Parts: sequence; C-alpha cells; structure tokens
Amino acid sequence: MLSPEELERYARHIVLREIGGPGQQKLRAARVLVVGAGGLGSPALLYLAAAGVGTLGIVDDDEVSLSNLQRQVLHRSSDVGTPKTASAAQAIHALNPHVTIEQHRIRIGADNAADLIAQYDVVLDGSDNFGTRYTVSDAAFQARRPLVMGWLGTMDGALTTLRPHENGADGVPNPTYRCLFPEPPPDGTIPACEQAGVLGALAGTVGALMALEAIRAIVPFGESLAGRLLLIDARSMRFETISYGWDRGNPLSGDVPMAAREQLNSRPVA
Repeated sequence: MLSPEELERYARHIVLREIGGPGQQKLRAARVLVVGAGGLGSPALLYLAAAGVGTLGIVDDDEVSLSNLQRQVLHRSSDVGTPKTASAAQAIHALNPHVTIEQHRIRIGADNAADLIAQYDVVLDGSDNFGTRYTVSDAAFQARRPLVMGWLGTMDGALTTLRPHENGADGVPNPTYRCLFPEPPPDGTIPACEQAGVLGALAGTVGALMALEAIRAIVPFGESLAGRLLLIDARSMRFETISYGWDRGNPLSGDVPMAAREQLNSRPVA
C-alpha cells in the first residue's frame, strides 16, 4: 500500500486515468536498470525516480568531470571526481527517498550483462558506443526484458523500444537492435562527443522521453515505440517517426538464430 506521503507525492499520477492507483503500485514494484548515468541516463533517472519507480539500478564505471555538467544534470560541481553511481544515488535520494538505489560501478560487457539484466524488469540503455549497445540489446533479448534505447548526435537524437521476445499484432516477431543496425559503422565515421560536441538540452529531451517509454512499459498505455524509431532534429525542431521491421537474417530471432548457427558451424565436415 502507498503511504499517505506517497499518495500526496504521486497525486498527479493517481488522478490520471492511464495510471491511477493500480498503475502507481506497479511503478513502485518495478525494478529498472539504467545503463549510463551520463547525458541520457541523468534525466531518465531523475524522471523515473520522481515517478516513483521502486528500484533503480545504475550502471556506470566513470567519475564525474567538469565537462559532463553541461548536459549531465544529475551531477553537481561538487561531485567532480566522484563516481557517477554515487553522485547519481545521492541526487535520486534527495529527490525521492522512497526509491531504492542499486549501484553497479562496473563496465557492462559480455561477461556480466546477462546476469545483471536478468535482475530487472525494464532496461534503459544510454551508452555512447555501439559495442555496449549490441551487448545490452543481445542480453535483454535473451532475458526477455523490454529495452529502451536512446542515442545522440551533435544536434540530433533518436530513441526506440525493443521487445523482440514478443510478436507484433500481425504475429511477426518484433525487431531486434540488429534488425535496425545489422553492423556497426566503420571506426572513425562517427566522431565522439569530445570531438564533435553535443547540445546539452537535447540530451535532456531524449533522456526524458526514454523515461516516458520505460513508464509505459511498466504501466501500458498508448502505442509504444516497438518497431518504430523516433528521430529528433534540434536544428529544425522536427520530430519524425519511422517504422522498421523484423529481419529474417538477424542472428537473434531470425530464421537461423545465433545459437543454432554456432552449433551448425561447429559440426565436423563429413
């Protein structure tokens, strides 16, 4: 049951037809993992905490630097040199003491992603490199967990929701991240944030939308971004949604999934 203080705190959710008391209880019971406490993870974590998500896991092995503060609004000047997980936990606790925070000061990779993701109900990936995105998306597929992914360019951003462990209304499997991006771009084709820059408020926009998608995964309402990619152009202030579909050739849920393909390749030739 929600306490009197929680009833007042979440009153604007509770009066919403789409959420109400039962939905707020679902948020309170939910466990959400956020990969990266940076430009995207910062606003996402703040809005998830404010919404009353009961348990937030934070994965980040980095420390706060002064150059982060232009967009990573979870952290303060006094946090420079502090692990981002600790800084994030302090800010979240100050915002909402009812939220349980689980700090994972590690770099997520193939050796730990599966075990980590299996502990949570919904995953948000705000990482800044393709290697981590493939690792997280593959692990979320295997664990059958909804995954909200966002990324940033200099003046543009995008986000989508991945539910490839489920079928769409037409009975066709929902697409994987590998259906959208079968291969990472060649090294050096996409400059890093340190080289190209990034608009700070854009990170806030995409991160807040990621939190909204996570909330909708916990308390379903409306139409999710599964199979749809939301593109944001900050130069023209244009939002556009494009559809993408399941690729039979993807190695996770395609006609010959990765495990079966590896088994075939390992058979001796007669």
